[in-house]
Amino acid sequence: MKVQLPGQMDPERIELLEEKTLFQGFFKLIQRRLRHPLFDGGMSEVVTREIFERGNAVVVLPYDPVRDEVVLIEQIRIPAIGNSGNPWLYELVAGMIDKQESVLEVAERELQEETGLSSSSLTPIGSHLSSPGGCSERLYMVLALVDASMAQGIHGLDHEHEDIRVVVVPRPQAYQMVESGEIDNGSSVIGLQWLELNHHKLRKGKV
Repeated sequence: MKVQLPGQMDPERIELLEEKTLFQGFFKLIQRRLRHPLFDGGMSEVVTREIFERGNAVVVLPYDPVRDEVVLIEQIRIPAIGNSGNPWLYELVAGMIDKQESVLEVAERELQEETGLSSSSLTPIGSHLSSPGGCSERLYMVLALVDASMAQGIHGLDHEHEDIRVVVVPRPQAYQMVESGEIDNGSSVIGLQWLELNHHKLRKGKV
């Protein structure tokens, strides 16, 4: 049985009192002061929040439905040092969206840069906010059908200090890595969970 949800609040009622940039570098930190409507009526007191603005990004799930294999990448993630068993993470392909690019254009570019592969088909499979408690970033998920037998080597852009190793694993093993915690970054977990739910349709050509 589907539960009837209460009507959502009207975002037009949010009163943005002030917005200022606290830091502008490779990423941006802004501060907002605002009041918002309350669930029981009335308006909140003035709320001040800092927001990490890093733009939006695309996450690419490279999957070979013929071989039933996933192409992962492995690279060091500096913020994970000290907060992860190993800062070299297994991940899906990902990259930031330039203002002049579409989601699929970013997916195609990042797939080539990080794996050396081209895709026979790119399909959007959803999007989500990465950490809405403090960051504005939205991640767009794209399925890329690839020939995993062609995946190998070290990739990445030198001027971005990327050092990316391609790793090809059977789909069941990739999902086991999620369940065991060996893959523990959010976008990769979400993408591989989606694949676990939909791989049977992909192998029949129904997605």
